[in-house]
Amino acid sequence: MRKINKILVANRGEIALRIMRSAKEMGISTVAIFSEADRNALHVRYADEAMCVGGSKSSESYLCGDKIIDTCKTLHVDAIHPGYGFLSENAAFAQKIQEAGLIFIGPSPAAIKLMGNKLAAKAAVAKYNIPMVPGTDEAITDVEKAKEIARNIGFPLLIKASAGGGGKGMRVVEQLEQFEEQMQLAISEAQSAFGDGSVFIEKYVNSPRHIEIQVLGDIHGNILHLFERECSIQRRHQKVIEEAPSAILTPDLRQEMGLCAVNVAKACDYVGAGTVEFLMDEHLNFYFLEMNTRLQVEHPVTEQITGLDLVKEQIKIAQGEAISFQQEQLQINGHALELRVYAEDPANNFLPDIGRLNTYIRPQGLGVRVDDGFEQSMEVPIFYDPMIAKLITFGKNRKEAIDKMLRAIDEYQITGIETTLPFGRFVLQHEAFVSGKFDTKFVERYFSPDVLKQQTDTDIEEIAAVLAAILLDKHKPKTAVALTEGTAVASNWRRNRL
Repeated sequence: MRKINKILVANRGEIALRIMRSAKEMGISTVAIFSEADRNALHVRYADEAMCVGGSKSSESYLCGDKIIDTCKTLHVDAIHPGYGFLSENAAFAQKIQEAGLIFIGPSPAAIKLMGNKLAAKAAVAKYNIPMVPGTDEAITDVEKAKEIARNIGFPLLIKASAGGGGKGMRVVEQLEQFEEQMQLAISEAQSAFGDGSVFIEKYVNSPRHIEIQVLGDIHGNILHLFERECSIQRRHQKVIEEAPSAILTPDLRQEMGLCAVNVAKACDYVGAGTVEFLMDEHLNFYFLEMNTRLQVEHPVTEQITGLDLVKEQIKIAQGEAISFQQEQLQINGHALELRVYAEDPANNFLPDIGRLNTYIRPQGLGVRVDDGFEQSMEVPIFYDPMIAKLITFGKNRKEAIDKMLRAIDEYQITGIETTLPFGRFVLQHEAFVSGKFDTKFVERYFSPDVLKQQTDTDIEEIAAVLAAILLDKHKPKTAVALTEGTAVASNWRRNRL
């Protein structure tokens, strides 16, 4: 046991605020780090202490591990929480934290390194007989040898970067004639993104769904799962809408996948919060994809259905505490959805948008949660991920969660930049999503900029009709209105569409 009294959050924006709020509830002091671009950011103002660690670029600030550790020493910090992104899955950074006598709120450097390499991860979990997509067990660099392997696996197939994730270094190959070019592109992209150009080959799963399982492990050998999240609504292989539980998992399948996720965590002696990701085909066969050795962006939906605070659980585990509950005590309560509100233009291939938040008004009400790091008049910086907020809704069932999300999207007022809010409305109203019959190809199968234009045209028509009614009402002759004592009745009426 080692009590944590002060935590430095090695991150920014909404996740930094999220972590600090839980720490504050536990009586733990917080330290923010910031770049020059984030000098006036909300996470900086919220923290008990804050320190600038460099220039606006992440390479000059949030990725400077040595500066972050020096800040910890200066401010007498006990522990570092990395959030997600930046240095959260950097084994060398975690190792340096331990060598500096600090607590890393996350898994061991060895576990991060093992699961950070997809081929090494597959080899580690193989002894547990976990289902895996047919493919190579080692990195491939020889094009001719790779072609022969590709013929044996069969097309279509995937060429994937061994290191990293997020869809980078990933290429779908439909036929042999495309293979050499796509392999070279995958190698180049992997080298650029991760400093490691090694790639491997897998059979391409048609109409896949992306299902992930949240796991927790402690230093006492306890490992359990917190059920699944469905993350199949994606663009550029990156998630936009997540939900828990999945609309298609049966209790037996949930139990089977949960056991597999626990075994993956056992394969690397996992400690802390992590996520095991699976692909599922149209016949509900599932295959191990990878393990993310950190807190996930979409962790709030798991919190909503379990009633647990995952950040608090991470901190308790990092202090050496045993997990205070057992697998059989956990149950799913209700349904939760999360929409990532990105500063992106869905009508222009989801290109990032930057600018000032001229209007920024969050939705409110029962079952609505907003995790964000912005307020009105703030600038969305060009230097970082374009996510503005995570909009989360919770209901007693999936329909209620969807209805709340649609209401929250309509109430969320953001002007000055384009966002993914209209895209979210389109998805949640689409029959494929409502019925639960969708997969990771949803965007390419159903979405086009024209559908958003139709949405906008309908909105304008409704607003114009309301304005016309108001003008007519203002100019019509007023007649006497009977009033009861103490009551006032206005003759004008107005309909707001947010």
